[in-house]
Amino acid sequence: MCRYELIIFWSDEDGRYVVEVPELPGCMADGETYEEAIKNAQEVIEEWIETARSLGREIPLPKGRLVYA
Repeated sequence: MCRYELIIFWSDEDGRYVVEVPELPGCMADGETYEEAIKNAQEVIEEWIETARSLGREIPLPKGRLVYA
């Protein structure tokens, strides 16, 4: 289960839902439906974490909802 904050929006340009994971730099996914986009994001998060581990990089702990100034 994903505990990272997800920002989900519709992209007219791409004709798809786009999901950004702001706590994991560069981590994004998309999908034709809202549900597919979330499912794809969960897979990409797992891959992001796996890659970070293999490279010995720090993995940010999920903070949930971020506070923006």
